[in-house]
Amino acid sequence: MFIQTESTPNPATLKFLPGQTVLEAGTADFPSADAAGKSPLAQRVFAIEGVTGVFFGTDFVTVTKAEATEWDHIKPAILGAIMEHYQSGAAVMEGGATKPAHAEHTGEDGEIVEQIKELLDTRVRPAVAQDGGDITFHGFDRGVVYLHMQGACAGCPSSTLTLKMGIENLLKHYIPEVVEVRPVAV
Repeated sequence: MFIQTESTPNPATLKFLPGQTVLEAGTADFPSADAAGKSPLAQRVFAIEGVTGVFFGTDFVTVTKAEATEWDHIKPAILGAIMEHYQSGAAVMEGGATKPAHAEHTGEDGEIVEQIKELLDTRVRPAVAQDGGDITFHGFDRGVVYLHMQGACAGCPSSTLTLKMGIENLLKHYIPEVVEVRPVAV
């Protein structure tokens, strides 16, 4: 098994490509070791000292490290943990499917929210997946779109620029009701 690695715009996060499917559909975010209970793979990666976050996409794993930890020290252990997991034959996630990517929205703005989700799914999420992250819809209230940033996007120095200059401009262009985009921590 050969696992490729790619840098991301976030210097604290690396993208690992095992050459196999990680998740059949959706994404899974583990912002802490406590959140990794349903994933044997995430538990294995969190067992490495210095790992502070794990995120799964369809064909990649992104790992975030502590600021004081050097990639040179933990990258070989992460590669080994991912390889051991796939060789063991264990499931990536226990207990079935991942939750839907976007938050549900009920209310009078349903048509606007569907347009927002469609633009996120077709224009935004594929691009940020290339960088090892994900951005999902969290809410819409009085013209403000609330988005949740995951994986390499969470804590990335360029995420504010991406959010304001990229996503906000895109949504405002196609959906005149959008006046601002803000990140949320979940």
